[in-house]
Amino acid sequence: MEDTLSGLRSLMATHSPPLDALVVPSEDYHQSEYVSARDKRREFVSGFTGSAGLALVTKNEALLWTDGRYFLQAEQELSAQWKLMRIGEDPSVDIWIADNLPKEAFIGVDPWCISIDTAQRWERAFSEKQQKLVQTTKNLVDEVWKNRPQAEINAVIVHPLKFAGRSVADKLKDLRKRLLQEQARGIIFTALDEVAWLYNIRGSDVDYCPVVHAFAIVTINTAFIYVDKRKVSVEVQAHLVENEIEIREYTDVSSDVTLLATDELDTVSTVKRVNGGHQAEENSNLIWADSGSCCYALYAKLNPDTVLLQQSPLALAKALKNSVELDGLKKAHIRDGAAVVQYLVWLDKKMQDVYGASGYFLEKDSVKKEKQLQSLKLTEVTVSDQLESFRASKEHFKGLSFPTISSVGPNAAIIHYSPKAEACAELDPDKIYLFDSGAQYLDGTTDITRTVHFGKPSTHEKACYTAVLKGHIALGNARFPNGTNGHALDILARIPLWKDGLDYRHGTGHGIGSYLNVHEGPHLISFRPHARNVPLQSFMTVTDEPGYYEDGAFGIRLENVLIVKDADTKFNFGDKGYLSFEHITWAPYQAKLIDLKLLSPDEINWLNSYHSTCRDILAPYLDEVESAWLKKATEPIGA
Repeated sequence: MEDTLSGLRSLMATHSPPLDALVVPSEDYHQSEYVSARDKRREFVSGFTGSAGLALVTKNEALLWTDGRYFLQAEQELSAQWKLMRIGEDPSVDIWIADNLPKEAFIGVDPWCISIDTAQRWERAFSEKQQKLVQTTKNLVDEVWKNRPQAEINAVIVHPLKFAGRSVADKLKDLRKRLLQEQARGIIFTALDEVAWLYNIRGSDVDYCPVVHAFAIVTINTAFIYVDKRKVSVEVQAHLVENEIEIREYTDVSSDVTLLATDELDTVSTVKRVNGGHQAEENSNLIWADSGSCCYALYAKLNPDTVLLQQSPLALAKALKNSVELDGLKKAHIRDGAAVVQYLVWLDKKMQDVYGASGYFLEKDSVKKEKQLQSLKLTEVTVSDQLESFRASKEHFKGLSFPTISSVGPNAAIIHYSPKAEACAELDPDKIYLFDSGAQYLDGTTDITRTVHFGKPSTHEKACYTAVLKGHIALGNARFPNGTNGHALDILARIPLWKDGLDYRHGTGHGIGSYLNVHEGPHLISFRPHARNVPLQSFMTVTDEPGYYEDGAFGIRLENVLIVKDADTKFNFGDKGYLSFEHITWAPYQAKLIDLKLLSPDEINWLNSYHSTCRDILAPYLDEVESAWLKKATEPIGA
């Protein structure tokens, strides 16, 4: 680590101009949340392995910013050379730079790794001190990263219409209508899930996300994909050409954006247009770029006066699932729920056999067994591998949708904990166990969290679990008028916790992709201001995942995926139309962690109704033993 920092500092000193600081973001050239091994530059520099964060290296300091999900993890992973900066509590990086670095300081960044939004915000903050954001021509981290992983050549695959639900031609037609409405003659796509969704392709360039490293440009008359051609099979080539999409090398995007700026890009296209061209309006002179996802390097090649900076039209189009996608998501979640129940049945038996636990149903102190053979002991990693194997046996399984959070006791208080085989905890019958996991299936992406205890939970743990469950139920049962955003709904999941002076440091819900990214916008349910930007609409997916975390002791989170749908309300005040949620995740909530005295009759009725559906819907996927276990786990409570 010391070598890395000193190597970076010497490159900063010899850079022209010499740099006073270097920013190392987490993101790749596509502003991705999850990135491939060779793009984990911030992790390489800092040693912090969380998915979100930003490193700043100055002449004599090294600082890392991350959000509330990762405070505990960062404290554990950062060496003494690094200072943790807590987002929301400490000054943001741009403010810190403006306040702490000298006047006229030069701050370097790779312009491919930051968005237009971020770069412009920083430039505004720096200008007050005449500080300057410098776009480095090479990524300085890559220069010191001697054993950086090689780029992999992973095949692109066609995502068939039976799963996609809409043809590429249909999507391009709608997109070009939007271009004409906005008086734009072309649009640049850099977000990997948008390129995959628009062209009905998938890949495996990033762990957990079935995407391809690619850019796209669409004009009124042409469509391009920028991808390593070695990844494109004859079948994929035929699919793209049939949809009048020109295949260009990944690195050509840079020169092609320059051509787009001067309105010469269409002249390099060799694809024959079967459907005839469209005539751009005389005043269609804008180039559309999403300021939140398009990298600064491409924006720098455009004339800023002719750029339309607004959210990509695909963000919302992709979030509004079609009927085929919704059907696929529901089916994927049923198979996934069966895998989770099979896992709980297996884990319940193992905890009793290996550790003398009273188990999932009984509430007694564990009967300590003789010291077990090493080969029998259960760890956070070995049990999560077992969960993966239950999922892998299901139809259409392609892999996990994010690294499984399998956490015992104090580790469950680390919100985005990721266990490592060499240093993870052993399971403990006297501690809470939280698992947050999901899978990629060809027909949908899943994400579910359950929290369980195989021994005797304390009164406090039960009270906390019940408060989280009450918030989870309240949000899932909400009805609200069209136009309501996730910022307005977030409070519903927190009120039962606030009543006892408790809270959690993360958002409450995110959208989910259709065999795409597990975290999908543009909507979210959160206290963060940008949750106000996009109202919830019918056919969106969103998670419902409140939690509570007690540092050094335990963590609780419950998560289901919901679909937004029209609500059948008795009245329709203001003719707005009202919305509600439909649960599509199926797995039981543990009865012995619930303090029934804290639940209302309506909450008890909802729980019993959910459990009854859960039992019926999962039965065809379970054997006799598993079905009997589920029947017991979903027995009516409070009766």
